[in-house]
Amino acid sequence: MIELSAIEKHYAGRRVLGPVDLAIDEGGVTALIGPNGAGKSTLLTIIGRLLEPDSGRVVVGGLDVRAAKPRDLAKVVSILKQENHFVARLTVRQLVTFGRFPHSAGRITEADRRAIHAAIAFLDLAGMEERFIDELSGGQRQRAFVAMVLAQDTDYVLLDEPLTGLDMRHAVSMMGQVRAAADALGKTIILVIHDVNFAAAYADRIVALADGRIVASGTPAEIITSEVLERVFETPVEVVEHQGYPLAVYYRP
Repeated sequence: MIELSAIEKHYAGRRVLGPVDLAIDEGGVTALIGPNGAGKSTLLTIIGRLLEPDSGRVVVGGLDVRAAKPRDLAKVVSILKQENHFVARLTVRQLVTFGRFPHSAGRITEADRRAIHAAIAFLDLAGMEERFIDELSGGQRQRAFVAMVLAQDTDYVLLDEPLTGLDMRHAVSMMGQVRAAADALGKTIILVIHDVNFAAAYADRIVALADGRIVASGTPAEIITSEVLERVFETPVEVVEHQGYPLAVYYRP
């Protein structure tokens, strides 16, 4: 379980997040949605201890995020930021191998090799292991970074806008793999996502934020409604049902 209590973050005296109280149960996919500047990525990076809150407490899988040793926390929760930059020219296999560092400290064992191979296979990257990251398409590169996170083999996986730069086909593929990681591998996945219809189709829970606060939290059926989405995004939204899923229509004819 992930538990957040009275989390706040300020920049230059301006509140950008909080106070936030939130509990996310183990298992499944939780999507964080909301307009730009709502605090979604800030919240995610605080959970992953890449950003220190000004106040409050975060507990992930029983570990106090502030108090835990970095290596202990890295065995419980992994995070993929929206922007990933490596100076070194790496192959897919070298990149994915970085995910094993909390376990191996750079001394790769047979167990590490199995985890690396499994992550590469799971993300459909077999045959690309020796290709350099900068030689891959955007979709392939994004899958390689997600494979790195899965190779870390944590119970909790945080993904910050994993669909950035992906076209429709690759976005659908990525969300299918996110869903499969939760279902087949038993991961608890929290992701920041802009497309509310992807959230409706693939997430078990949705947390909607606006102006640094949680506006609503619940199942897709509870959150993907005209009332909630118009309150969150401050724009007219029509919600219809398509193949059993709520579908938000937010364009003007």
